[in-house]
Amino acid sequence: MNTLKIAIQKSGRLHEDSIEMLKECGLKVDTGKDQLKVEVPNFPMEILYLRNSDIPQYLEDGVADIAIVGENLLIEEQKKVEAVQKLGFSKCRVSLAVPKNEPDGSLSFFQGKKIATSYPNTLKAFLDKNNISAEIHVISVSVEIAPNIGLADGICDIVSSGSTLFQNGLRETHTLLKSEAVLAKSQKLTTEKEEILAKLLFRIQAVLRARTSKYILMNVPNEKIEAVSKILPVLKSPTIMPLAETGWSSLHSVIDEDKFWEVIDALKAAGAEGILVIPINKIVL
Repeated sequence: MNTLKIAIQKSGRLHEDSIEMLKECGLKVDTGKDQLKVEVPNFPMEILYLRNSDIPQYLEDGVADIAIVGENLLIEEQKKVEAVQKLGFSKCRVSLAVPKNEPDGSLSFFQGKKIATSYPNTLKAFLDKNNISAEIHVISVSVEIAPNIGLADGICDIVSSGSTLFQNGLRETHTLLKSEAVLAKSQKLTTEKEEILAKLLFRIQAVLRARTSKYILMNVPNEKIEAVSKILPVLKSPTIMPLAETGWSSLHSVIDEDKFWEVIDALKAAGAEGILVIPINKIVL
């Protein structure tokens, strides 16, 4: 039987979020402590726990069939692999930053300057696009310390909350790209492995839909059902069930979490009462 090999970061935040995603997809996952390879007993999959920076090459070579990896790393490494699904976690951005006491926040500040980074390909492409000539110093770790020790005038690095920049006396000036975790695949997948991947993607998409949706129940006077139904951004149409109290019904539906408060206010104004909102575990279409 064919087994799909998935590469996951061996440790760190991306590792934790990746494991959580697979578990929500119903996979029994060994966290890989002191192991580089483990089998998933209830799905045709094998997990490879690797260094994050090695994953794109493993994918291109076909050693790993798929991987959960940062989109920023795929862009930087420029390997022949394909991102097939954004996963909504480990969000960050690749940005330029300068010492916080530097008054010039324009892109022209970097003309002729030295920039420290662990993303040289991404940085060079951005500078070339904007006709900026700068000297790039490649550093693998602790990029944010470079201006403080006189190695560079500014940096280009990944930013999440911005707290690390602040702690090192830097401020963000320009965003080169925004990134999040993605499911990427090798170009060397067999037909059989593509079929397994399709099954995994089906589960992942069900989990992602649930993460951004809420199940909503409310009591509505019968004469206001039509008005309330028009407000609900439902998958198809709301479920309507009569209540014991004459003239009232219970409406059930699903709403997008991003529109939650806007929809709730509109529903109340239209006559809905006793509104309950419940988390959703999975949404299967």
